[in-house]
Amino acid sequence: MKIALLGYGKMGKTIEKIALERGHSIVLKIDRDQKDYDVSEADVAIDFSIPSAAVANLTRCFNAGVPVISGTTGWLDHYDEMVALCKEKDGSFIYASNFSLGVNLFFELNKKLAAMMNPLDNYDVAMEEIHHTQKLDAPSGTAITLAEGIIENSNHDAWALDNDTANAIPIVAKRIENVPGTHTVTYASEVDRIDITHTAHNRNGFALGAVVAAEWIQDKKGVFSMKDVLGL
Repeated sequence: MKIALLGYGKMGKTIEKIALERGHSIVLKIDRDQKDYDVSEADVAIDFSIPSAAVANLTRCFNAGVPVISGTTGWLDHYDEMVALCKEKDGSFIYASNFSLGVNLFFELNKKLAAMMNPLDNYDVAMEEIHHTQKLDAPSGTAITLAEGIIENSNHDAWALDNDTANAIPIVAKRIENVPGTHTVTYASEVDRIDITHTAHNRNGFALGAVVAAEWIQDKKGVFSMKDVLGL
C-alpha cells in the first residue's frame, strides 16, 4: 500500500515507522508549511496535520479520488462540509478523534457506563484529560468524543471546559510535558466514586490504529468510523 503522510510531526514519523514495518511504502511526506503537492500517486492518505490545514488536505484528497484517514482535531466545524464533499466525489473517509484501538474500546465502555449511571441521580459526572504541552486544542478530541458518548446516553446536554455549567459535563484539560494522553471519566457521589481511565504509554497505539484503518478502507467507498474498522 502506498501511503501519503499529510503532517510529518511526531505522529507522522511514528506512523511512517509502523507502516514500513507492516510492509507499506511512503510515497509523500508533507510538512505543515507545504501547500502545493500531488497526492494522486498514493493508495491512501493519512492526515495528522494541524487544524488550519486539515480542510485543505481533505479537499485535495477527495478531489484526487484518494481515500483519507484523518486524525487531526480542532477543525470539526467543517466536518459536515467534508462529509458532503466525500459523498459528492464518491470518496472514502475515516475521521477519528483517536485511532488507538484501546481508546475506541474505551469509547464503547464509556457509553455503556453512562447508560447504567443515568438512572442514579446521586452521582455527578466529570472528566479530566491530560496531554503533552504541544497539543494545540483543548479539550482534546478524545475528551469531546467521550462527552458526546455520555450525552447520547444520559440527561446531560452539553460539555463545558474548566467550569461548572448547569446540566453540562465539566471537563478539565491539563497540559504536562511528555504525556501522550490520559483520559478519566468520574462518577462521584457522597458515598463513593467510580473512575474509568485510559492511559496511553506512547504514540504507537494511535499510529497503529491509523495504519490499520488505512488498510481496512482499501476498496471501500463512503464515510466510516473506527467502530466499522473494529466491527463494534
